[in-house]
Amino acid sequence: MSLTLYNTMTGKKEHFEPLVPDTVTMYVCGPTVYNLAHIGNARPVVVFDTLFRLLQTQFASVTYARNITDIDDKIIAAAREGGRTIEAVTAEFTAKFREDMAQLNALPPTLEPHATHNLEPMIALTQALIDKGHAYESQGHVLFAVESMEDYGKLSRRSLDDMLAGARVEVADYKRHPGDFVLWKPADAADPGWDSPWGRGRPGWHLECSAMIRAHLGETIDIHGGGRDLIFPHHENEIAQSRCAHGGDYVRYWMHNAYIDIDGEKMSKSLGNFHTVRDLLQTYRGEVLRFALLCAHYRSPLDFSAQLLEQAQATLDSLYATLREVPVDVTKIDVDLPQEPFFHALNDDLNTPEAIAGLHALAKALHKAPEAERPLLKAKMLSAGQLMGILQQDPVRWLQSSDAEGAIPAEQIEALIEERQQAKRDKNYARADDIRQTLAAQGVVLEDSREGTRWKRG
Repeated sequence: MSLTLYNTMTGKKEHFEPLVPDTVTMYVCGPTVYNLAHIGNARPVVVFDTLFRLLQTQFASVTYARNITDIDDKIIAAAREGGRTIEAVTAEFTAKFREDMAQLNALPPTLEPHATHNLEPMIALTQALIDKGHAYESQGHVLFAVESMEDYGKLSRRSLDDMLAGARVEVADYKRHPGDFVLWKPADAADPGWDSPWGRGRPGWHLECSAMIRAHLGETIDIHGGGRDLIFPHHENEIAQSRCAHGGDYVRYWMHNAYIDIDGEKMSKSLGNFHTVRDLLQTYRGEVLRFALLCAHYRSPLDFSAQLLEQAQATLDSLYATLREVPVDVTKIDVDLPQEPFFHALNDDLNTPEAIAGLHALAKALHKAPEAERPLLKAKMLSAGQLMGILQQDPVRWLQSSDAEGAIPAEQIEALIEERQQAKRDKNYARADDIRQTLAAQGVVLEDSREGTRWKRG
């Protein structure tokens, strides 16, 4: 089955074929680095990391760019509030973003362009729009004239009047039309700024992505991704800038993930249900967070809750326990991916819930399979896990490790198990049962077999 993706622009699933044969270019909007990433920021990272992994199995060259917005009003405000430099704030939160996403098993993108490293392309794009009559100068600003583009609003399928009604647009006297958006804004002496033909200033947010895509990936790219909150105005404005300046399609497949709710409510600081990835990692391992994010289809809303995380933890424990049953190395076993149901599911617009169902089917088959067939089934499970960014740890280590504060150490567990074994040899069954109960109270489950006693944290 060939790869199909839902294209926001056309509103339907389409067969994916890159512009250049066997060569894929993908760009995903990255973080504005003024604070820690929250779990909503993590969803597109996990979604498009999974797509990145899938694309690499089918195309010889896949270039995945995810930008860093390191100049923005929020960054300036955070620096002032903390009495720090812009550079100190962005360096700290860029590093923390990378650390947190690595904990979610997200691969580093191929490219990570920073806005402040790409000022020349931004200035050139602004000048091109002025030269072609799509932008104008006004009171130190350069603005894009939305009325100059005939099909402005095509991505969000709304007319200009509809988009302005209730939208967050700044009504300012320097605009010809309320929907005109800033390409370049003036900067006073206290704010960061760069020299330009229109005076000292800095780029608008929408301009940054358009310019960096052209500078690093070319005039037309295959896939552009992000959260659905970016469809308007950010991605709509990217299209306007790039197509009016350079022509062409700009992006061939637009992909957007849906929102995350927390316990059935919209996540917000005012409701007290705002969770950063770093906070969640104090309680749950990153792989658990990733698995939870993959449990719903990326285009469907996800209700993120403690119950979901506990289910994710239990499912991963069960899958790792299944892998532990086949202790042999299976990395040299070839898996014919196109024949596997989990691969078909991922190729069907990244249907991760269906792929997870395929993973469960493999685990069930492994439990029932003859000894000779079990290594191949384990290899298939690991291949499915690799595509989804899970199940790559040593099963024993996964089942026996714990990040919980006050958890009983592994060495103490092993010592108690040995004491229990000796108690059973001495026919002191009361002491053996007492040890089992003591460990159970600590969340440690013992599994007796002919090969000995194994344990895991429950």
